[in-house]
Amino acid sequence: MTVRIRAGEKADVGVIAELIRGLARYEKLEHEVSMTDETLERSLFGDRPYAETLIAEDEGEPVALALFFHNFSTFLGKPGLYLEDLFVKPEARGGGVGRLLLERLAQIAVERDCGRLEWAVLDWNKDAIRFYERLGARPNDEWTVYRISGGALRALAGGGSRASR
Repeated sequence: MTVRIRAGEKADVGVIAELIRGLARYEKLEHEVSMTDETLERSLFGDRPYAETLIAEDEGEPVALALFFHNFSTFLGKPGLYLEDLFVKPEARGGGVGRLLLERLAQIAVERDCGRLEWAVLDWNKDAIRFYERLGARPNDEWTVYRISGGALRALAGGGSRASR
């Protein structure tokens, strides 16, 4: 396996979308994917890019994806990187591709003076958890992630609060 890691480009939107769908299938969450190539292109390569991607290729064929963005630690007073998605196609697993992507992300974090690199993993994904822990990552068990989306997000955005705007 000869792997090359490179930044995703606008021409890669279809490849990025397919790798995201592959991750959704793996996580049994394909029913939650509403992303289109158009929304992805706008969000990754539009006037205000919200995230970046790394694509791993083996002999020119895309085999893996890392999608990440900056967050910020007020306690450190520094940015961090948040890895939203890491996906390696099943046929490319076990060959070190995931580690190469994480190494490149760590390099980017260091180059950008980030204080940390973080991500979430589904609790049932024991293979991924073992892999991350072998790299030195540790779970942050003191925090619970909350999410608001869909109708609840729109309702909250709609107000109803007495606070001044």
